[in-house]
Amino acid sequence: MKYEYPKIADINPDTGMSVRSLEWEYFVEYARMKYEQGADKAEIQKIIDEVESVVKNASKKLIALQDDDVLAKLEPNDLPTIKAQRPESKRILWTKLDEKVYRNKLSAAIFGRFAGCLLGAPVEFWSIQEMKEWAAFNGQDFPPTRYWLKTPHPHWLRYEVSRYYQYEESNINGVPVDDDITYPVLCTLLLQEKGHKFNTTDAGEIWKKYLPRACTAEEVVLFHLWKDVDANVAAEMDNPYQQFIGAGIRADAFGWAAPGRPEKAAEMAYHDAYLTHRRNGIYGEMYYAAVIAAAFTTTDMRTALEAGLAEIPKRSLLAQDVRWALDTASTVKNYETARKITEAHFGNMSGVHINFNVALTLFGLLIDENNFTRVISEVTAMGFDNDCNAATAGSIFGAVKGLGAIPEYWYREFNDTVYTYLNGLPSMKISSMANQLVAVAKCIYLEE
Repeated sequence: MKYEYPKIADINPDTGMSVRSLEWEYFVEYARMKYEQGADKAEIQKIIDEVESVVKNASKKLIALQDDDVLAKLEPNDLPTIKAQRPESKRILWTKLDEKVYRNKLSAAIFGRFAGCLLGAPVEFWSIQEMKEWAAFNGQDFPPTRYWLKTPHPHWLRYEVSRYYQYEESNINGVPVDDDITYPVLCTLLLQEKGHKFNTTDAGEIWKKYLPRACTAEEVVLFHLWKDVDANVAAEMDNPYQQFIGAGIRADAFGWAAPGRPEKAAEMAYHDAYLTHRRNGIYGEMYYAAVIAAAFTTTDMRTALEAGLAEIPKRSLLAQDVRWALDTASTVKNYETARKITEAHFGNMSGVHINFNVALTLFGLLIDENNFTRVISEVTAMGFDNDCNAATAGSIFGAVKGLGAIPEYWYREFNDTVYTYLNGLPSMKISSMANQLVAVAKCIYLEE
């Protein structure tokens, strides 16, 4: 479908992110100027309070607006209705676990995710022009075909753990921290401690135990959990990010743990996503988990990408957008084309929305499905939430193509170590993480 969003604010044409209107900037700066010039401080504060009150009341009015009933029925939040609205499909692709193939592809998927994230993280949400100029300054190709040689502000901390220089090619020693890396570790811990039949309450408990910080929907829900709000309703309170990308970046561990079982992977992803998201936000995690689970059983990229559609409501907006991306992919030859047609299709949709970023990810995977370097490089060059998208693309590529298809220089310096910002877990052995996922997969095959 063609998206026609209301114009809320000026949109930066390079990033797609909203920028403050000139009127709002004037308001803020006039308030500061008047304060500096000695105007009545009580009157300044009164005016600011009036504006805040207007905004709060407007938000309440927006929340109270009635959603479209027809669309709501096509985008259910409960798992039984979601299942009822899926297309017909074969849902058990392996009846027996092929451990040799599985372990090879699992390593590739984990390395692929970490590599994609590591390439995209230093330039997350940069404009295409900014990335081009940085590549030229570094003397590198663009799209980047290796890790960045230098990063801006190398001394800055990310997530209070890793400094930016640790993302530079010559300084990589283990996988530096990122939310797109920490969440798969967190979800692996969820599977390890709660088992593959976990529910949303279990996920909330793991979050309270391990997760110290988050962004957008995850931040909202984490604050609610700290206040002992029920995990099953936390996503519905003060949360305008219910269809953002956050759940989608948590999908991988469930696909990794259910090779050949896309329905099982999607079910696990549902219970995790329900903690923070609703509607298409949930489907994004279910879709990616199912794609990865199916990817272990094929060497054809499109087969895996189409398999994910079997696990989400067939008339949801996400399903329509996935089909649009798959139908359009043959016309996408590079990052510039992908960016142009995606912006034309989605209009003013947030650059952090799951639908927008799924389309970019699929375009990257189908530009050159046999070339790992080109996949993560093109996705990174597309911009928007490019570290998330390159990470997911790398994971899917690895699960489809296996370790032999990923050049060693992308993972050679990982040194079997991934760093996190989780409570009590500053790092984890990548091999240990893989072994935990294999153990869960074996349980699934024994019990189901």
